[in-house]
Amino acid sequence: MKSIEIRKKFIEFFKQRGHKVAASSAPIALKSEIDQSTLFTSAGMQQFKEFYSHPEKATSARVVSVQKCLRTSDIEEVGDESHLTYFEMLGNFSFGYPEKKGSYFKTEAIEMAWEFLISDLGIDKSRIHATYFKGNKKREVLEDKESLRILENITGLKEIKPQGFDDNFWTLGTPGSPGGPTVEFYVDGIEVWNLVFNEYVFEEGKFQESRFKGVDAGMGIERLAAMMQEKEDVFKTDLFESIIFEIEKVSGKKYSENKRAFRIIADHLRAAAFLSAEGLEPSNIGAGYILRRLIRRAIVTARELGIKNDLIKNIIPIIEAKPNLQSLENEEKKFRETLETGLKKFEKRILGGFGSVPFGGSQKILDAKTKISGKDLFDLHQTYGFPLELSLEIIKEKVVPIEKNAVDDYQKEMRKHQEKSRTASKGMFKSGLADSSEKTTKLHTVTHILHQVLREILGDHVEQKGQHTTEERLRFDFLHPEKLSDEQIQKIENRVNEIIFQKLPVKCEEMSVEKAKAQGARAQFLDKYTGKITMYSIGDYSKELCKGPHAKNTSELGKFKILKEESSSAGVRRIKAVLE
Repeated sequence: MKSIEIRKKFIEFFKQRGHKVAASSAPIALKSEIDQSTLFTSAGMQQFKEFYSHPEKATSARVVSVQKCLRTSDIEEVGDESHLTYFEMLGNFSFGYPEKKGSYFKTEAIEMAWEFLISDLGIDKSRIHATYFKGNKKREVLEDKESLRILENITGLKEIKPQGFDDNFWTLGTPGSPGGPTVEFYVDGIEVWNLVFNEYVFEEGKFQESRFKGVDAGMGIERLAAMMQEKEDVFKTDLFESIIFEIEKVSGKKYSENKRAFRIIADHLRAAAFLSAEGLEPSNIGAGYILRRLIRRAIVTARELGIKNDLIKNIIPIIEAKPNLQSLENEEKKFRETLETGLKKFEKRILGGFGSVPFGGSQKILDAKTKISGKDLFDLHQTYGFPLELSLEIIKEKVVPIEKNAVDDYQKEMRKHQEKSRTASKGMFKSGLADSSEKTTKLHTVTHILHQVLREILGDHVEQKGQHTTEERLRFDFLHPEKLSDEQIQKIENRVNEIIFQKLPVKCEEMSVEKAKAQGARAQFLDKYTGKITMYSIGDYSKELCKGPHAKNTSELGKFKILKEESSSAGVRRIKAVLE
């Protein structure tokens, strides 16, 4: 069953059952009139979010859509058989149950899902199992016995597994946001359909029963297509087959022997094409930065396959989108020029002492006298933007000797760099500021709020490990052992804005270390300070030792927006953000 038929069947099935067909909103959420709280549309329910708490605003109690989505939280995972940045979500939704006419809840949602899987898709019942929410005492949310009973009565499945909060409960965790238990259907052990039953609202730090109940059911078409076409991974479906074929043609290599590289290129360029088709341009901030990152990561990965020119020109036109091809080609050209400059510097600085074979040649460097160190790898990354993988690829290609612990030493250099970013470097002001302009001052002020919010949401283990603030953005590094989820990022962003909108005064006081400690001031190495220090307070919310400059009131700051969250070094995460 081709993907176009799957889309058609899904829409027609729910249309016949009274669902209004809604067009996909833009994958760039900033273009949406309904939800501008995120950079991208990451789920089918996003354009309908307000209808769960205000069902009277919905023109229909039940809706069906095929939504273009983009998620970047798992971008580093792309390369396996299932992770994607761009994907389409088949979704059916209900708002305002039981008060809104035509709405439905668990029974009808499960009945329709089961009928579609068995009757319309023709999946053998023996291949299916389901899961439901087993409850969580700590969070004071009960076991979803109702869904279990419905599943047993309707499906007759022998395998219906109870699952915990992390697996079978959906929530943004932000004040006033909907949430609830989920039922998930699996085929051959692969999750294909997630039914969220929004029957709670998160208020005053806990989940309370909501007046309105809603259904948010989603199914990724790429994963479903793989199952229906009996493919072991999504990149072998009709959605990707022409892209994969073209990469094979251009590179002269086989997908079966280079799966990770092919998958990254195919996914990233597909995402770039659809984002560009919405009018997005590559840039250094916001959604444009994500587009630039996708393009550059695809280009770097393509080098592994020997594709060193015209990647955009060859691949993008065969993707079913209408992007600004000239803009994307210009981005590739500029980045390749940067790469070439870096390659020449690589040769001059590192290879000059033990060989003169240019990178463009095919000869291998065999007469090396010096080994490449971790410091060399760090300099290439810091100065020319070379990802570690690219440097190692070139080293392997040219058979250049490398020190045994070079990669470990590179990681140490990265950690050292983060420590240094806490203090002024040449030409920079104290506290990690690039200058003392009004925009930089505002961004620096918000880092104090961000720091406290991170401790509030993630835990007291969070400590600042570095920051660098410019007119364009803030960069904040902090101790945390794992990648943040989409929900955590949204919660942090919302909480920072909540503090900002309280219009809190920013107060500067000079006092003794003892007094600062008594007032709960925070600072790394506080015990090493002596004499008088400067403490900045943001209302009663944040107190930190700092040497400024700062805004005078949070009302001056604007809206806080997280651009990206990533790893900085082992055990250290990095947030980049702006004020809008």
